[in-house]
Amino acid sequence: MKVILLQDVKGKGKKGQMLEVSDGYARNFMLPKKLAIEATPDAINTMRMNDKATQERIAREKAEAMATSKKLREMTVVVKAKGGGAGRLFGSVTNAEVADALAKQGIKLDKRKIVLNETIKNVGTYTATCKLGYEINAPLTVKVEEA
Repeated sequence: MKVILLQDVKGKGKKGQMLEVSDGYARNFMLPKKLAIEATPDAINTMRMNDKATQERIAREKAEAMATSKKLREMTVVVKAKGGGAGRLFGSVTNAEVADALAKQGIKLDKRKIVLNETIKNVGTYTATCKLGYEINAPLTVKVEEA
């Protein structure tokens, strides 16, 4: 019997995959536990439509990430922090503060996606890496000024 998996099944396959399994396994285990549905022509068509929609969504998200990457490469973000003079800061600049500065310039990026290569404890210019997903990373120039 052909079935379409509704969930990942260990040893069988991933969600959305069509498999050929024995009739007893499908009728007595997979169908009652809602792990799979029978592969009718309508269900197969729905599966293909969902796959197509997923591929389009992934392509759109990749294109958005590439556009954001180009913006970030050319951008310099200015972060103001309290300092004690002589170029030293009270505390350090965190990725949350960099994310807030980016949001003020119109780019919303989660603080967990910003990686600072070193701790920022002095006034100056630093480079941070922004992880945009789909293995797309963009360098971001962060300029720290004393407030």
